[in-house]
Amino acid sequence: MPDAGAKGAGVPPRWFIRTAWVVHRALYRVTFGKVGLWRPKPDGWGTLRLTVPGRRSGKPRSVILGYVEDGPNLVTLAMNGWGEGEPAWWLNLLSHPEATVALKDGTRPVYAHAAVDEERRRLWSRWRAIDPHLDAHAALRSTETAVVVLEPRD
Repeated sequence: MPDAGAKGAGVPPRWFIRTAWVVHRALYRVTFGKVGLWRPKPDGWGTLRLTVPGRRSGKPRSVILGYVEDGPNLVTLAMNGWGEGEPAWWLNLLSHPEATVALKDGTRPVYAHAAVDEERRRLWSRWRAIDPHLDAHAALRSTETAVVVLEPRD
């Protein structure tokens, strides 16, 4: 299995990805959420802050993720920075699919599920239109990258 920073893959080294995550979260915290979240542009993705109970602790866990909109749904990828293993937030959602997202314009409760079959193909294509290297990046992982749909809930 190649390193996530493999030459030609266009993916930065793991230490760089982890540092970027830490800096992004810190920026969000120190600005009290004024910096760090943005709405997706027509040809790009936005960022949201997902909060979900931990699968073992039950304590709220938050992460900032990229997303695209699909009607009322928000769609993200459980990619773990294109490294091996599933991201903790996705494992938490598998145990507790009810979560909350903070967006640039407010918060909303959501229910998460993994897209399958035609829905997955359609949403993967949507991400591929934004990132033409998506398939090459996903090939760095030995497991399929989940396409996660966050549906609004009442």
